[in-house]
Amino acid sequence: MGIEKLHLEDALEDSPQTRSLLSVFEKDAMTLKKYTTGLHNCCQRIMKAQNELCAATQSLSQHLRDFEIQKFPLESDDSVLSSTLKQFSSYLDDVSSIQQVLSAQFSETMMYPLSRFLQADLEEVTTLYEMFQMASNEHDNAMNRYMRLPKKRESERQRSEHNEELYLMRKKFHQTSLHYYSSLNALQYKRKCSLLEPVMGYLHAQRAFFQMGQDAVGKKEIEDFLNNISTSVQGVQQEMKAETKKTVELIDSLEQQSAHLYHAEPMVDMPYIPPNTTLTQKAGYLYVRRGKHLHVPGPIGKQLIATKWERSFFFTVGGNLMSQTRGEAISTKTNGLAGSLVLDLNEPGVLAEPHESDDRRFVFQVLSPKSKRNIVLQAENEREKDEWICTLNNIVRESGYVKGKQGSQAKPKERTPSANSLSKQGSGSVSPDQGSLGSMSSTGGQALPRTPAPTPSSSFVAEAPIQFDLLSPTSPNGGVTSSLPGPPKRINPFDQSSNEVLDTLDSAIDSATFVESFVVRFLGSMEVTTDRGEKLVHETMRQIMAARAIHNVFKMTESRLVVSSECMRLIDPATNTLRTQFALADISFWAAHPENTRLFGFITRTKAPEATHSSFSCHVFECNISAEEICQAIGTATKLAFQALMQRKLPPGVGKEKKAMEKIHQVKTREKHLLLQNIQQLEDAPEGEEEEEGGSLHNLPLSPDGKYLVLTAADESEDAFQSGDLAQPMENLTVEPLKQTISDSFDTEDVEPESEA
Repeated sequence: MGIEKLHLEDALEDSPQTRSLLSVFEKDAMTLKKYTTGLHNCCQRIMKAQNELCAATQSLSQHLRDFEIQKFPLESDDSVLSSTLKQFSSYLDDVSSIQQVLSAQFSETMMYPLSRFLQADLEEVTTLYEMFQMASNEHDNAMNRYMRLPKKRESERQRSEHNEELYLMRKKFHQTSLHYYSSLNALQYKRKCSLLEPVMGYLHAQRAFFQMGQDAVGKKEIEDFLNNISTSVQGVQQEMKAETKKTVELIDSLEQQSAHLYHAEPMVDMPYIPPNTTLTQKAGYLYVRRGKHLHVPGPIGKQLIATKWERSFFFTVGGNLMSQTRGEAISTKTNGLAGSLVLDLNEPGVLAEPHESDDRRFVFQVLSPKSKRNIVLQAENEREKDEWICTLNNIVRESGYVKGKQGSQAKPKERTPSANSLSKQGSGSVSPDQGSLGSMSSTGGQALPRTPAPTPSSSFVAEAPIQFDLLSPTSPNGGVTSSLPGPPKRINPFDQSSNEVLDTLDSAIDSATFVESFVVRFLGSMEVTTDRGEKLVHETMRQIMAARAIHNVFKMTESRLVVSSECMRLIDPATNTLRTQFALADISFWAAHPENTRLFGFITRTKAPEATHSSFSCHVFECNISAEEICQAIGTATKLAFQALMQRKLPPGVGKEKKAMEKIHQVKTREKHLLLQNIQQLEDAPEGEEEEEGGSLHNLPLSPDGKYLVLTAADESEDAFQSGDLAQPMENLTVEPLKQTISDSFDTEDVEPESEA
């Protein structure tokens, strides 16, 4: 069947039949444009989806590679899963590259022909349609004007103009019609190729994509790899099914065995289970009573004790009764040991016994006569209470931590010292050792416990002791003066009085340009391997706080920290003596705790005379204010000290020369002021005294050349040079030439010309 066409020969005639056929072609063109636009949208969606698929494949490949750098607590670094996912990511990279090639082919063979057909051909038909309508209207108007011409001969000129206008409009209409008809005829051919090219390009691109994919993914090694992975996955699934079956059976068994534990107090119909009185270790949740003194206001001040019961997990380890909250196991990690020491069961006289409480059942208490402590605990039921009492008493009687022997072994073993004995020492130290509790370190003839040693990758020195207290010096220079002469300095007393702050300062920091004082409490210090690092300071804080909790060290030495641009000093506020002093040059780093705003620490360096390398120690303190303020004060002091050091390193004489110039400027200012005062007195003198004063002016001492007036006032000389570094006497100094000044100031006729010279 042939293609319908518009006859170009009928364009000029523009008959109704031609117009009717033209309307059919126009309707067909509009429908074709609408359909082509929808086809373009579908292809555009395919293009976007292909680009998104490329990006998603690349993202998946990168995510598989990121598995290797994830820190899974239960996954080893050299696991098979990590290497398998890495191999999968390499295959996905190949697939992604092929998908990018497919996306480029879609753009060239599918999108480009369709976009060209829409923008070039269909838009051209739309434009010609508008031009054809305009030309047709103009031709009709010109024809109407021509046909309205009258028969009079006077309108010959007008007839000629309208005839020329009709000629032009008919020519324009004919030409526009020819182009419009030809475009509509050509559109019948273009529709077939323009609609088929995008689909054909899509299929060619897909065939090429599948061929490249077969070459890239259909390799023998990939097939073997996938078969091995499939076999492994099936094996894991079989193991999971077997484990799931065992888990279900275990859950049923545990539910049956734990049926009597669901009731805190056993029911009457349940069989009686007697307590186990031979236990030497036990763990479980107990309620502990904590008291708080409250003052009741009124005419008679009464003290009430408010009790509060808290649930904690208690356990026995190494002859100690420990407690731990649920969140403590996550936030506190002291080398695998979490919890805080409640009581040292090795103390003499420790006894666990039932206790009668007015508001609670199943209550027992643990007494320690040495530390004068009474710990009141509550169990869930009577059996739990009896087991806890028997277990604690068994540890006290039979464990090897009391008499140096273990009940089941003849081998002697040193016992763990009590917490009170550790806290009462003048200077306690705990070395982070991985050894047992029998490891000891001696300081001042007393045995001290050791904390577990850090890992080799840590920043702490092995066997390094943790110092819990400060020693006051015994030298006579330890005293601190109680007064501070000179101008006042910048001090932040906070809740202290100014006198108490000044009592901590002495002449050693009298020349300091910056001084601030803070009340701090020393928590501990330990040796570290490096001289800086915020994480190092935070880790030291955690180690010291954990060691204090484990060994029940509650004593803290309160001192007054004086931060100045000269040094940092720790002063005993009770005796006003110097405990220790740190040079600013030896302080290498300082930081505050990120969560507890009352903790801060700083690292100092020390070097023995015979040593080749410096050692570093981190000191941790607690304060009443924000630790950031103390860190800012230390930063300001070190900055000022550095500026002073740079000033001292200037070339010799630079500072003295500047001071001398300032003194000379001051002297000249005094001389000018004195001269103006004398001139004012001369101007205010009576006429009878002018001659006398004019004569006295001739007697003023002049310089040898007669150009300068010499001031010889003894008091002015002494005042000007008493505090200066100038060595010249006052008589050797001269003022500026006075010729112009005196002649301008004296208006009287008694002044002779000689005096002006």
